[in-house]
Amino acid sequence: MHYKQQARKYQISGGLFDLEAMEVDIAEYDEQMSDPSFWNDQQKAQIIIDEANNVKSTYQSFQSLASQVEEYTTMIEMLEEEQDEDIRAELEEGIQSLTKEIEAFELEMLLSEPYDNNNAILEIHPGAGGTESQDWGEMLYRMYTRWFDKKGFSYEVLDYQNGEEAGIKSVTLLVKGQHAYGLLKAEKGVHRLVRISPFDSSGRRHTSFVSIDVAPEINEDIDIEINPDDIRVDTYRASGAGGQHINKTESAVRITHKETGLVAASQAGRSQLANKEQAMNMLKAKLYQKELDEKAQQMAAIKGEQKEIGWGSQIRSYVFHPYSMVKDHRTNVESGNTDAVMDGEIDQFIEAYLRSLIQ
Repeated sequence: MHYKQQARKYQISGGLFDLEAMEVDIAEYDEQMSDPSFWNDQQKAQIIIDEANNVKSTYQSFQSLASQVEEYTTMIEMLEEEQDEDIRAELEEGIQSLTKEIEAFELEMLLSEPYDNNNAILEIHPGAGGTESQDWGEMLYRMYTRWFDKKGFSYEVLDYQNGEEAGIKSVTLLVKGQHAYGLLKAEKGVHRLVRISPFDSSGRRHTSFVSIDVAPEINEDIDIEINPDDIRVDTYRASGAGGQHINKTESAVRITHKETGLVAASQAGRSQLANKEQAMNMLKAKLYQKELDEKAQQMAAIKGEQKEIGWGSQIRSYVFHPYSMVKDHRTNVESGNTDAVMDGEIDQFIEAYLRSLIQ
């Protein structure tokens, strides 16, 4: 069983952990690794070792947190018996630090789906509205790249299509970092902007929409077959920010899946062959994500959940006029500091969404 899937079963009502279950699983891992035939399949053996190390790390982290809670509980009892300002100051500082550690641990446990630790493919697609929505797309592109920097993530621009007058027509990014997909999946959906348009000489208020698509980067263990007859491959000249051509040959590749209409494009590679391979991997990721979305919709229907799941749902509004507010419609989390949000401060929205998934 994959560690992230396995972590789910340790969570019981109230967010507590079944330590006995974890101890049993650790013992089973140790027994497997002590088997003389363990290394006969080195690839499988490495997977088991990684899973075991992750479970042991989680177990040790929980034990450490529990030990700190016990320590501070003892200090509180001491304060009740004898008021000591030094102990009080140490206790307050320690509890603040422990609270942050617990929140980080909880977030780690929320990222428990099988591919949450994968790199992510993020696509920005402005909606109808021409320059307005294309400019909004570029603003979101800047917001996400700022967030990548804050998280220590690296990213590669796989495809970049300039807007007609300003902004972007579309951008595809490969985001690399721990839990990149697990975190960015919270951003999938439609992002709505309300502002006084800088492109309207009459100074009227405009509403713009941009769709954010997110899929996990495909791993070798995900087997998705694509029939060559089911796709259309187009080539074009690659271009980058500012309208500058990356090269003068048609090395960029766009692949369209005829049945679903899904499109994947790449221009980052040095050759048409490299871009075709990258685009094909991206298409596989999209097809896999589509399958996940369909399963989620089926489960929502079975549970009777009255919420829309999919690529087209509006998830967040950014209002710059007549007031300043960013609101996530799934969790009702709000921020009045629009400048900070547009500068990459979006963790509050992502974490609230992830917590909502287990409520």
